[in-house]
Amino acid sequence: MAAGSRSATAHGADGGGPAPSVRVRRVLTTRAGGRSAPPYDRFNLGDHVGDDPYAVAANRRRLGEGIGLGPERVAWMNQVHGTDVAVVTDAGGETPTADALVTDRPRLALAVVVADCVPVLLADPGAGVVAAAHAGRRGAADGILERTLEAMTELGAETGRVEVLLGPAICGEDYEVPAAMRDEVDAVLPGSASQTRIGTPSLDLRAGLRRRLADLGVTRVDTDGRCTFEDDQLFSHRRAQPTGRLAAVTWWEYARP
Repeated sequence: MAAGSRSATAHGADGGGPAPSVRVRRVLTTRAGGRSAPPYDRFNLGDHVGDDPYAVAANRRRLGEGIGLGPERVAWMNQVHGTDVAVVTDAGGETPTADALVTDRPRLALAVVVADCVPVLLADPGAGVVAAAHAGRRGAADGILERTLEAMTELGAETGRVEVLLGPAICGEDYEVPAAMRDEVDAVLPGSASQTRIGTPSLDLRAGLRRRLADLGVTRVDTDGRCTFEDDQLFSHRRAQPTGRLAAVTWWEYARP
């Protein structure tokens, strides 16, 4: 698992003392480790791809324990390539059907699973608000980023403070699509039109998402440039079917003095 963190001072703290410092954590998984057998080997975190449910549950437990929160503090979602956003306050109960999760609760991890689509991790450390979004071709074009940012601002986030990580995804050199589809997506997600190494039409969703974020006033954007199709340490639906799903996870916590 690859991990990262950012720190900031929270806004709006009560009392006469200094405002608490908030640290945002991010984790990206690979295929390494885990219990899943081929073709889902080994650290598959998707429970909708035909893998042994017991293996997936074991992998999710391992993830929760590995990030130091426990599996009961990791929230998942049933992703459907839509634009619905679920605001969550805990990881219990029924799993929401949505393509983005948002929370303002500390040490509640939000997980998105992908195998070519773009995992988008967003945070306003100053407000103590984080989000995890699933941006596939349809969701990205239909406005999943806008809906996610709207939900974040309703919890106190400010767009100009939001920091974003675009995780591993299929790259423009490999995401070949018909020319009509490329043009249709680029019309609503400008910047996403691309071409493969042999000159055929393709999509670069991360490029389109970066432009969309800039248009929305989000300028603090980092990109994990790994291509899921080319990196055999990552899952890719286009490279092999069936296959597993990697997870991108984010949460926030109060920084220790």
